[in-house]
Amino acid sequence: MSDLPSLLLVDDDPLISESLAFVLKDDFSVQCVATREEAKRLLYTSPILPNMALVDLGLPPVPHTPDEGFALVKELLGFNPSMKILVLSGQDSQDNVRHALTLGAVDFIPKPCDMDLLKTRLKHQLMIFGAEQHQTQTPTQETHLGLIGDSLAMETLRAQIQQFADSPFSVLVQGESGSGKELVAQCLHTQSQRNAQPCLTVNCAAFTTELLEAQLFGHAKGAFTGAGTARAGFFEEAGTGTLILDEIGEMPMQLQSKLLRVLENGEYYRLGETRVRESNARIVAATNRDLRQEVKNGQFRADLYHRLSVLAIKVPPVSERGEDKLSLLAHFQQFYADMGATFQLDDNAKQRWLGYEFPGNVRELRNIVIRLGAKYPGQTVSWDQLAPELESDVEPREMSDMDSDEAIIRQLNQGNFSLDDVLLEWERRYINAALKTSQGNLSQAARVLGINRTTLYSKMQRLSKGNNNS
Repeated sequence: MSDLPSLLLVDDDPLISESLAFVLKDDFSVQCVATREEAKRLLYTSPILPNMALVDLGLPPVPHTPDEGFALVKELLGFNPSMKILVLSGQDSQDNVRHALTLGAVDFIPKPCDMDLLKTRLKHQLMIFGAEQHQTQTPTQETHLGLIGDSLAMETLRAQIQQFADSPFSVLVQGESGSGKELVAQCLHTQSQRNAQPCLTVNCAAFTTELLEAQLFGHAKGAFTGAGTARAGFFEEAGTGTLILDEIGEMPMQLQSKLLRVLENGEYYRLGETRVRESNARIVAATNRDLRQEVKNGQFRADLYHRLSVLAIKVPPVSERGEDKLSLLAHFQQFYADMGATFQLDDNAKQRWLGYEFPGNVRELRNIVIRLGAKYPGQTVSWDQLAPELESDVEPREMSDMDSDEAIIRQLNQGNFSLDDVLLEWERRYINAALKTSQGNLSQAARVLGINRTTLYSKMQRLSKGNNNS
């Protein structure tokens, strides 16, 4: 059984759990729990995180509502971002299914379950999981650092990574779930002079307080129940490399003071020891939370926030990345081509794709590509075929040239018009076009625009901040 892929099954109906576990026992090592809290306890204590999960949306304590299921989908991806989550749902809850897919679930199985369909879907996702685990990323050899897209937002992001890579200060990487914070954190390491040293990642949401402290700082033999031998922590193992603290907003308050000590003077103690140790690792923290608000709410130390955010990077959501949506589409189609993601979008579907905001960001976009590839391999996907994959309806965008009087009048008559916003949008478009023609060379783009390089960089930063504040 230990050689089988692991599957977490979360359903409060024992008959369903037992039946599914029996049917799947030859193909998966199934672990069954009935509630969201039981699932989290299992993950806290499991030495190996499951590759896949099958989650009923209608979990207790409030049956027939999806809130616990939604929360669990987000938490599971917090524990293991590469986990493939399929949701179980009744036929009458398509809106709930759409939202679960937006949050990061990859597929759904209607109830009552068709066992053959269930096995097929699970095996398909297991194949995708295997392909992703074999993916090799070499950002040091990529002109784009492995980050897809040529939008102004992405050019600004790449410029910040290059600017901050060799700084000795910690960096706070902020952004929405699924936007690519982990990749940005890794790029900060690969682009630095530390790139030959270790780069370790610890997810602050994936451990209890005691276990997280032991993971970070190490422990002496007998420091707590189960500590049979002494063990070095991540700070020690990172050496002079980089330590990425993912989901830093989830770090318990009692550990925040110990992290602050490391940031201030490089000192820490292993659990159960009195000997002081030193860390020379560079810290990169990542979060999808608004830490300033967390400070106001008393959930995060103000002094730690200021230490972590000496340098800050905001990863843009997909909604701010314009035609990067098509670049991401092409990238994932190429990556999953062996699994059938060779479909095309017709003109109307492409328009809908560009108009959709992708609230689940790159993770949602990738999962949509996978589902479309499975449903329509080698086919042309229409507007109506794309629509069920998107959580919100998207109307056709106005395609008229904005320099026509009729289009301008229509825009003015819609109300809430802002000339400043329009001018900023045109400035953004021209800068983006100049960066494309110069292949990202800031000096050349500045010459094309008739401004100096410093002015261009200043405008890029201003436009990026405008996006972040909107």
